[in-house]
Amino acid sequence: MAISKKKKQTMIGEYVALLSNAKAVLVTEYRGMTVADITRLRRQIEESGAHYVVVKNTLFKRALVQVGLPVPEELLTGPVAVGIVPRDATAASKTLAGFGVTNDLLVIKGGLLGNRQMNKAQVLSLATLPPREVLLSQVLAGLQSPIAGLVNVLNGPIRGLVYVLQARSDQLAGPAEAAASA
Repeated sequence: MAISKKKKQTMIGEYVALLSNAKAVLVTEYRGMTVADITRLRRQIEESGAHYVVVKNTLFKRALVQVGLPVPEELLTGPVAVGIVPRDATAASKTLAGFGVTNDLLVIKGGLLGNRQMNKAQVLSLATLPPREVLLSQVLAGLQSPIAGLVNVLNGPIRGLVYVLQARSDQLAGPAEAAASA
């Protein structure tokens, strides 16, 4: 069934709207999956803040060009659905990888991360990364560690001086206490 030119423009407009603020695009093949499976996957991906859309390849290619993203020709063949990720690409890729374990009909083909094209292995390695918050806390800990070490090194001589003065004070107070108790 042919799609009217107006409907095609509407679809391209919807794709452009989704792609305009996308950080990543994850391309999958869904051949053989039931509508119920796709709906379940769509709900899971939407929980991670992404959108899962079955696309018309030629129209999606046009939308990618309009947004200024590279067109992964080899990924956009056959029945394709894409996960369009506006925020955290790791959460969406984890969802896809996890769903692919339970449903072998879902095939991750690759994707785009920013303006870089990714193959299947790169998308799966993205799924193994810790969440964004954990990565940020690891970076922060890495930045704080040398500073804390520097503070300890700088406090060392002062701490030593305090211990020496305290010991001397105890030495001088020792004979005075002995004379007072006698």
